[in-house]
Amino acid sequence: MLRPRPSPTRLSTHLRRALATHAARPTPPPTRHTWTKQEIQKIYDSPLLELVFRAASVHRQYHDPSKIQLCTLMNIKTGGCSEDCSYCSQSSRYSTPTKASRLVDVEPVLEAARKAKANGSTRFCMGAAWRDLAGRKRGFERILTMVREIRGMGMEVCTTLGMLTPEQARQLKEAGLTAYNHNLDTSREYYPEVITTRSYDERLDTISAVREAGISVCSGGILGLGETDKDRVGLIWEVSNMPEHPESFPVNALVPIAGTPLENNEPVPYQTILRTISTARVVLPGTIIRLAAGRQTLDETQQAMCFLAGANAVFTGEQMLTTPCSPWDEDKGMMGRWGLEGMGSFEQANVARKEGRRLESERLVGLSESGKEG
Repeated sequence: MLRPRPSPTRLSTHLRRALATHAARPTPPPTRHTWTKQEIQKIYDSPLLELVFRAASVHRQYHDPSKIQLCTLMNIKTGGCSEDCSYCSQSSRYSTPTKASRLVDVEPVLEAARKAKANGSTRFCMGAAWRDLAGRKRGFERILTMVREIRGMGMEVCTTLGMLTPEQARQLKEAGLTAYNHNLDTSREYYPEVITTRSYDERLDTISAVREAGISVCSGGILGLGETDKDRVGLIWEVSNMPEHPESFPVNALVPIAGTPLENNEPVPYQTILRTISTARVVLPGTIIRLAAGRQTLDETQQAMCFLAGANAVFTGEQMLTTPCSPWDEDKGMMGRWGLEGMGSFEQANVARKEGRRLESERLVGLSESGKEG
């Protein structure tokens, strides 16, 4: 299958825009990796409006407050997962409306990515309901093809495929993967109440493999699992003490699904979502804060408050993995009313740093081939 090569002009524009954006803004203070739980708890417990103001101030030091990254997520392999994540309808251990399916073929995924790009999304994420990739060589090769082709469209590409080995992470990086999602879900202390089939340290091992391969890390959590404020602080503390802060930190609000152990959990209060986003912004100042699952339960004003406090990415389109998603037209209309615009591909500072060399190499190859054609 032949794929359209990225335009040399477009790649050059990506680099210039990213570098100019970061050069024009005063150099922010360095990020800290030595936060204590007590310090983060004090931030989390501060008066909410004061906390939002502080988070908004930090946000403006590290990011363009008018930019929101639009991401689209596609479930490329649904259900039949051997894990026992108590929030997830894709577990084979629970009787839920989600039915198991095979890995999707390449072309429908590429078509979905083209549609997402045409609607303004600059990152395309693919999720497969697997514990790991053991014994899935042919499926993994198909996914590598998906990554190469979507990267060839000039989009950022993210996957979430369960646990990875260092070699699998290296192959994904070589194919052009921008980011890998592997959430910690909650604090180390509360984690065993939610999942028993995969340890916290196994999750951290996958994150380490991803980071060491040069792939951006996307790792956050879920609110509403039955955790306490202390657990939310513990989650933020865990990622804040990583060697590199994750490139993005998704904040999910539990969407209870019939048949899962958490089907009767109460909705997480909006103030808890806002307080978590604000605290994460202060502690993880250079990280993209991704307003993820459960966003459709927030009205427009509540979402705007989250953006003010530092959330600067959303999932948009037709569907999350197994839960509803806000459609493109609705999101673009909301952003227009609040004076927000979409973030370009490879525009975020940490992504630009990790991808800059590859983008420049692709640009030079494109220029060389253009010269031959001339």
